[in-house]
Amino acid sequence: MDSFVREINIAEEVTLFMDKKQRIFVAGHHGMVGGAIARKLRQEGYEHLLERTHRELDLTRQADVEQFFASQRPEFVFLAAARVGGIHANTTYPAEFIYSNLQIQNNCIEAARRYPVKKLLFLGSSCIYPRDAAQPIREESLLTGPLEETNQWYAIAKIAGIRMTQAYRRQYGLNAISLMPTNLYGFGDNFHHENSHVLPALIRRFHEARIRGEQQVVIWGSGQPRREFLFVDDLAEAAIFLMRHYDSEEIINVGVGHDLTIAELAQLIQKIIGFSGELRFDPSKPDGTPVKCLDVSKINALGWKAKISLEEGITQTYRWFLDHQDSFRS
Repeated sequence: MDSFVREINIAEEVTLFMDKKQRIFVAGHHGMVGGAIARKLRQEGYEHLLERTHRELDLTRQADVEQFFASQRPEFVFLAAARVGGIHANTTYPAEFIYSNLQIQNNCIEAARRYPVKKLLFLGSSCIYPRDAAQPIREESLLTGPLEETNQWYAIAKIAGIRMTQAYRRQYGLNAISLMPTNLYGFGDNFHHENSHVLPALIRRFHEARIRGEQQVVIWGSGQPRREFLFVDDLAEAAIFLMRHYDSEEIINVGVGHDLTIAELAQLIQKIIGFSGELRFDPSKPDGTPVKCLDVSKINALGWKAKISLEEGITQTYRWFLDHQDSFRS
């Protein structure tokens, strides 16, 4: 407890000044998380965001990343680039999930050391925690038990990223922090039929069922697992807050601190979309981790709390979906 209090007190004293003209690299700015961070930075008046498409900069290629850092010299880095997906994608493409994520974070963290940045923020994931971790999950639960098998490849890569930031901080003095967000959703989410996470998948499924006049929607699993969901704009605000106010090698959770069952989530999305048919759960499909809710007392003590309710966030996400549905992949 004493070490926790000391860490909070140190963090309260740290306010890293990010001048509005300093060079900021948001890796993965075309993705949901990176896009939200870039959007929030612009809203706050930051003028010099370094942006590259995947075609312009492949973060899995070490030489390309080194050349970018050498020529552009970013001063702050939000490492939000990652290969992500739901249970189906993780189990179908395990090699791609572990390879791509290891390459991206290894290249960016090493380049941040070689061409020194003022600070780097690494985005992890709540899937790094043991499958059966005590709830709500405290940061100290990391590596205390087996991972959930359905997303272990992604989780192992993210754990390696956490340890890498800690090692580089200790050996080279790289100013790097790691935050662990809970399940995210929002503008720019992946609504693919098979490879998306549960919340965007349900939005698309209910919408299409309503449009087609179908009588029921089938949902993977039993509906009993419990999940916590954070709107991505809240996550972006938390990331910028921590970049300014947090300075420790210890990971820090970001979430809302409460959860609901998948069945309750489905009923909420059904209501927002206006689908009047029945829900049918398919227990032959995997449930994943039984319960996953983060203890967010650490970041709350620093002065940050999520603002957007789940119902409001889903409503905003559905409106975004309606505006962009013609551009989605199958």
